[in-house]
Amino acid sequence: MNGWKYVKIGDVCTVERGGSPRPIEKYITDDPSGINWIKIGDTTDSMYITDTAQKIIPEGTKKSRYVQPGDFLLSNSMSFGRPYILKIDGCIHDGWLVLRDNSNLFDKRFLYYYLSSPSTYQKFKNMAVGGVVNNLNSEMVRGVTVPVPKMEEQTEIVETLDHVGDLISLRKQQLAKLDELVKARFVELFGDCKDQTTIKESGLTISDGNYSNKYPRSDEFVDNGVSFIRANNMKDGTITDEDMYFITPAKHQILLKGHLKPNDVLITTRGNIGQVAIVPPKYNDSNINAQIVLLRDENGRFIPQFLLWALQTEEVKMQCLKFQTGTALKQLPVGQLEQIVIKEPTLTAQEQFATFVKQTDKSKLSIQQSLNKLEILKKSLMQKYFG
Repeated sequence: MNGWKYVKIGDVCTVERGGSPRPIEKYITDDPSGINWIKIGDTTDSMYITDTAQKIIPEGTKKSRYVQPGDFLLSNSMSFGRPYILKIDGCIHDGWLVLRDNSNLFDKRFLYYYLSSPSTYQKFKNMAVGGVVNNLNSEMVRGVTVPVPKMEEQTEIVETLDHVGDLISLRKQQLAKLDELVKARFVELFGDCKDQTTIKESGLTISDGNYSNKYPRSDEFVDNGVSFIRANNMKDGTITDEDMYFITPAKHQILLKGHLKPNDVLITTRGNIGQVAIVPPKYNDSNINAQIVLLRDENGRFIPQFLLWALQTEEVKMQCLKFQTGTALKQLPVGQLEQIVIKEPTLTAQEQFATFVKQTDKSKLSIQQSLNKLEILKKSLMQKYFG
């Protein structure tokens, strides 16, 4: 913003990289008095890191970097450039950078918002080096410029963004509670159901997006055309337009296996295995990529809303883990997917559950619309303050 003074991070903050004692397995301990071992997996949607899943023995601190509450962490590899504020002490591995505002120039929440803004992330992205995995190093981060408004202005900005963020968190909690309500209803209706079938024996039509050498090349995707749905387009049990890819109608006619119909149930079988979604009418005759398998009920044995939730039970998740293959990239081959056992209650019971889901979805739609507006507001505020 106009009138703000800008400085390089390295001129006002100490920037240091974490370190990992190796082999790390020798340093992990179950002793409650161990030192917190802070990993990317310990983060949540919050700006704060409040606890860790693992601890290391005190000797490990000699080969790592000790950090304290109030220190600022920045991921420097994989999901690079993500900032967090520590509320605990512990040690960090070499996937983290620690920033210390020794002169107390910043409200740390202000620094968090600035470093997590799209404009700052783009700076990090432009600087990141590496092949498959992009990385930031200490020197790069030291060279990034940051604004230093007066503390009162920082506080005012932070309180505005915090208020919107709190409302966003509340809406997400409300959505999560409705999902828990549906899960509870599923258990109530079908927890004791003994009628089961395998996906292979269920009569479901199964098709995937493995098109071999016909698979679309990067230069074959177009700005508009037939939707080419990927795993990241599957969200909250449905399909989202966000970051959608498209292929031409001609290419679509070549890729015959994965043509979608409304109420098809999709399940991911590569990467994050087990994500599910029901195909809405607007995606009729769309296509799917190699991460996804469609399940289509053409015999009237399953109602889509029931099948969607049946595939999300802990029993099915455990079977997915059992049948998955691969190391670097986990996969659930179609032949293994067909062996998964699912419940098959009466259609009357399925319809009762589907009615409940549809009623809940109406409440979710209202909350989701409010959430969308809040996220747009937050995005516009971030643009206003940080460009």
